[in-house]
Amino acid sequence: MFTMARCQHLFRQRWLPKAEHQWQMTTICANIRCVAETMAGEWADGRSDDKVRPSSWRNGFWPLGLCRSCSPRQEEVKSPRQCDIDRYACRTHEERKMQITSPVVMAQSESERLRARVVWLYHVENYTQNDIAKQLGINRVMVVRLLAEARRRNEVRVSISSPLSDMVALERDLEIAFGVTRAIVAPFSDPDGDPTKVIAAAAGTLISAMMKSGMIVGVGWGRTLYNTLPFIAGANLEDFRVVSLLGGISAARRFNPAEFAWQFAELFMGEGFLVPAPAVVDSPETKHALLERCGLAAIFEMADKLDVALLSVGGISALTTSYRTGYLSEADRRSLIDAGAVGDVLYNFIDKQGNLIDHEVNSRVISVNLDRLRRTPERVLISGGPEKLHALLASLTTIKPTTFVTDEQTAKALLLAAEQTNT
Repeated sequence: MFTMARCQHLFRQRWLPKAEHQWQMTTICANIRCVAETMAGEWADGRSDDKVRPSSWRNGFWPLGLCRSCSPRQEEVKSPRQCDIDRYACRTHEERKMQITSPVVMAQSESERLRARVVWLYHVENYTQNDIAKQLGINRVMVVRLLAEARRRNEVRVSISSPLSDMVALERDLEIAFGVTRAIVAPFSDPDGDPTKVIAAAAGTLISAMMKSGMIVGVGWGRTLYNTLPFIAGANLEDFRVVSLLGGISAARRFNPAEFAWQFAELFMGEGFLVPAPAVVDSPETKHALLERCGLAAIFEMADKLDVALLSVGGISALTTSYRTGYLSEADRRSLIDAGAVGDVLYNFIDKQGNLIDHEVNSRVISVNLDRLRRTPERVLISGGPEKLHALLASLTTIKPTTFVTDEQTAKALLLAAEQTNT
C-alpha cells in the first residue's frame, strides 16, 4: 500500500514531482494507488499482456509516475513509460480521489468472477472439484466453499427434464404428508384405469432388492401382491422363511391370490408357513378352536419375529378381492359400510381413522391382528386404485408403513385428500 511516508520517499528519490502542500501529497498517493490497482486488475483479468506492460512491472516493480489526466501539475510528470500509464488512466483526478476504497470493490468483483467460473466448470463443463482446483490454482476446499456459496445465493438452478422427476416430487410429498420413510410412485396416466400392473412392477423391483438370507417375511395376499410375482427376481437364499399372515380361500376361479405365500417362498428357495384355514370362518368359536387346537396360533406367533411384512389393502366396493372370493355376502358388505368400514387390512376392517370397527365379521377373521403387524420393523404397503382411496388413507394411519408403493394417480388423490383434511 502507498502511504504518505512512501510518497515522501519517492519524492526524495526524484521519482515523484514536487508537492508544495500536504493535500497535494495525499492526492499523489491516491493517484498512484488508483493507477496501480487499475493496471493490476486488468492484467489479473487477462485484459493486457506483456507487450504493453512497463518493463518495471515485468521485473516485479510497480511503475512510478502519474498520468497526465490525473496529475495536479502535469508539467512535472516525466515518466519514461508515460504512454503505458496513460493507457489505464480512465478517470479524472477528482474521480480518483473518491476511489481510495477501490481495493474492496475490486476484491468483491474478483471473488464473484472466480465463483462464477467455478460454478460454470462444475455444472456446465462437468469438471471435478479437483480438476477445477488445479485449473484455477486454488485448493479443493475453496472450490467446495465457492459452490456452496453459489447455492446459498441462488446463483445455481438445477432443472431435471426427466419424466420421472414428477414421480420423485410425488414421492417426497407422500413421505412428508404421511410420515413414510420411503415412497415409490409408479407412472400411470389413466385416472380411471386399473393401476395394478404398474404398481406390481415397481413393487417387484423393490422386493427383489430387499430380500436377504436369514429373513422372516410375513405376507398377505390379494390381486396386487399376486401380480408382483413375475417382476420379482428370485435368488437362492439361506434360512429364508415366509409366513402367511391370514387364511386362504377354498374356491378359486382364474387364479388363487392366496397362493402368493408359497410361490413367493419358492422364488427364494425358502420355507413357507401357510395357514390351513379359511380367511373368514362361520363363528368366533370356530376361530378359537382352530387357533388353539390346530396349531394355527404357533404360525401367528412367528409374526412377532418378522423382519419384513408385505401388505396390501382392500376397499369396500364390490370389485375388491374380499367380495370376489365369496367370503363376504352383499349383506355383510352393506352391514360393514353401515358400521363405518372403509376397507380392510388382512381382513381386519377399519374405519376412516384406521380403527377396527365394532362388527362381528372382525371376530371371525383368521389373520394376524394389527397390533402385531405394527411391531414389524419393515412394513411395506403395496396398493392403489380409486376404489381403495379411503382404505389407503386409513391404512397409512393405522399401519404406519415404512415403505409405500402406489401409482401416480392414487398418489395425487391421496395428497389432495390429505390437504383437504388439514384445511
